[in-house]
Amino acid sequence: MALDPQAAGHLHKQAALGIAPIEQITPTEARRRNEEGAAALAGPGEDVRVEDTRIAGVHVRIFEPHGAVDPPVLLYFHGGGWVIGSVQTHDRPCRALAHRVRCRVVSVEYRLAPEHCFPAAVDDCWAVTESLATQKPPLAVGGDSAGGNLAAVIAVRAHDRRVPLRLQMLIYPVTDCDLDRPSYLANATGYGLTRNAMRWFWMHYMGTAPWDCPEASPLRSPDLSAVAPALVMVCEYDPLLDEGLAYAERLRNAKVPVELIKQPGMIHGFFRMGAVIDRTSTAYDQCAASLRRALE
Repeated sequence: MALDPQAAGHLHKQAALGIAPIEQITPTEARRRNEEGAAALAGPGEDVRVEDTRIAGVHVRIFEPHGAVDPPVLLYFHGGGWVIGSVQTHDRPCRALAHRVRCRVVSVEYRLAPEHCFPAAVDDCWAVTESLATQKPPLAVGGDSAGGNLAAVIAVRAHDRRVPLRLQMLIYPVTDCDLDRPSYLANATGYGLTRNAMRWFWMHYMGTAPWDCPEASPLRSPDLSAVAPALVMVCEYDPLLDEGLAYAERLRNAKVPVELIKQPGMIHGFFRMGAVIDRTSTAYDQCAASLRRALE
């Protein structure tokens, strides 16, 4: 399918700005640029109750519908290549899901690389998951891009440590360190996220650790049987397309229920572009429907 017209318009405007690629700037500058542009991309969010607090020593932002009593919980891990991103840059999707599902969304401000390399982000996300699980609410995990990677890793760890999860919601997730898959080569440049940017993210995140470690590349996990059911969303014009499809297939081969949602004509990152891409709202509706079924 042709590139979505609104996604194409966004990419054209970004290209016209002539900003330096992320691999040519520092993580600090990349974070600043990401934070400054997030609100304009996201647009206004739904009116829900918002609280910043700490769980297991980790900063989290909690989104909850007004009037909700003991709602189920979605733990959300933000994207940004494990290097950039925050609870603020992903405020809009968390508001949208809390409002649509009528659940409590706990957005986790895990430590970022390269100051805190792998497995710091995994450990922070697990600490919050384990703490919330002791309260025994219906619990799901989810995230976009690197956050989808963390959600997949946490789902495997939760199974291994007998923490029940209702769903793993994986939005264009990073699942493997192989940067030579066909979608990486076909979508290497011109669609927002680039192959060079992903190499930059991986290098900062992993430090001296092996990239093919299963808790960094969950597609390489030896056993995915009996992990939580999954929603996997992938985009046609995304370097990560093939690894998302491969992960869904691995889960299905392991007899794990999988709902695969393909977004034809769409680009990586659109899940937080509600102000410029109308289909973002539709994606929220699709995710909310799956979450409601899982958390009931």
